Amino acid sequence: MEHKVIIVGIGPGAPDYLLPAALKKIQQARVLAGGKRALATFGREDVQQIQIDGNLSEVLHGIREALPQSDVTVLVSGDPGFYSLLPAIRRSFPSEIIEVVPGISSVQVAFARIGLPWQEAYLTSVHGREVAGNPALGYIPGKILGLLTDPVHNPSFLAAHLLEQGWPQTAKVWLCENLSYDSERILALSLAEIKSVAGFESCVMVVQG
Repeated sequence: MEHKVIIVGIGPGAPDYLLPAALKKIQQARVLAGGKRALATFGREDVQQIQIDGNLSEVLHGIREALPQSDVTVLVSGDPGFYSLLPAIRRSFPSEIIEVVPGISSVQVAFARIGLPWQEAYLTSVHGREVAGNPALGYIPGKILGLLTDPVHNPSFLAAHLLEQGWPQTAKVWLCENLSYDSERILALSLAEIKSVAGFESCVMVVQG
């Protein structure tokens, strides 16, 4: 039987948000690939570990090297279908050997925390990506936007950009940081007020126009 690359969504961070199906795959794993924090949480002495730290080509090479002997379980934060390693793995391995186990994304948790439905929201990530030309950021009255931020494209930067795109200064904004952890915090302000907010560099930013 051909071995598989199993991509497991491990949720936003806290163990309570890890789905039972995902935990089962992790417990069965003989080879785990994941970030430093994920491996510290789920790694075991009897499991081969491949650390993901920006070295994508080395990670893919490590997966290829391990596949002849075993399935490889790849741990990704949130849900694999939303800005994870899934596209890179699909480009590198046949689709028939790829298995995806869903997880709870930080975006889902953010919308749950603020009690806002998200079926019509525009969802995107500017984490390590340019904002120029991103069609999701344009303004439509009543639009709801969910963003993954980073230290460069932080909420203050994004607020200025969205105002330039025609978003009203009174648009509601929620900054959701460290979701599911004890250090979780949520700040609700207007878009104009967010321009002067420091911190919240890697968070979920929800904007309601």
